[in-house]
Amino acid sequence: MLSAMPTEDRARYTDRLREAADLLEAQGANPFRVSAYRKAADTVRDLDEDVSAIVEREGPAGLEKLPHIGRGIASALGEMVQTGRWAQLERLRGSADPVQLFTVVPGLGHRLAERIHEELHIDTLEALELAAHDGRLETVPGVGPRRAATIRANLQVMLSRGRPRPAPCTSGTAPAQPSVETVLAIDKEYREKSARDELPTIVPKRFNPSGEAWLPVLHSTRDGWHFTALFSNTAQAHQLGRTSDWVVIYFYDDEHAEGQHTVVSETHGPLAGRRVIRGRETECRAFYSH
Repeated sequence: MLSAMPTEDRARYTDRLREAADLLEAQGANPFRVSAYRKAADTVRDLDEDVSAIVEREGPAGLEKLPHIGRGIASALGEMVQTGRWAQLERLRGSADPVQLFTVVPGLGHRLAERIHEELHIDTLEALELAAHDGRLETVPGVGPRRAATIRANLQVMLSRGRPRPAPCTSGTAPAQPSVETVLAIDKEYREKSARDELPTIVPKRFNPSGEAWLPVLHSTRDGWHFTALFSNTAQAHQLGRTSDWVVIYFYDDEHAEGQHTVVSETHGPLAGRRVIRGRETECRAFYSH
């Protein structure tokens, strides 16, 4: 049944999906991905009830029953309902601020959120939740086991109904992610195209007082994964002069939650001079040894 007049709820989410489609198109993303967002926007516009009502009643699984709403878009809508934000759209706009995002988690103030972001090179709530489960969060100065447990519990409450993803791994089995070879190939593609000025650029709002469109963005699909790559626009990257070296790569497919990696040029040890994925150094050593 079609709705005669979209509510503010449906209009807001329709506009966000259309904006994402327009930005992806302008940034050279896969046309099928652009079309998927536009079709999903039409579905949301024509709903006979609000998106938030469906998520509250059935979770994002209820959205997946709708035409043109797959797992990834259902996940995005769930994120919007639960947090009021959509990290992917903020990245496309150049307005992403992971420190501010982390402060929506009870128990995380601005300074600690900034320290977590700089120490762990993560900037999504899903990546924060994974770090809280795999022990990395506890290693950040000022966190420790007790606070990590509190943050983990708060994230579970915030995200349990908002994102249709497998639960964070606690049994030793790694969550699904692209291979080291694939991530390094995306890193190489991004840096080479950036050096040749072949990529569209966006205007990051953080650490960019002049409002310059300096940040190249790459959208690519490889081995069944969708990727978005950008140079790291963090305080630490600017302070160390690494804004043209550290590359943040976001990835997702239609079955798994979004993830991210940071790729850097190693400066010491057996991998000195090589491109290395932070947190996957052992796999990188094995890859380069072949």
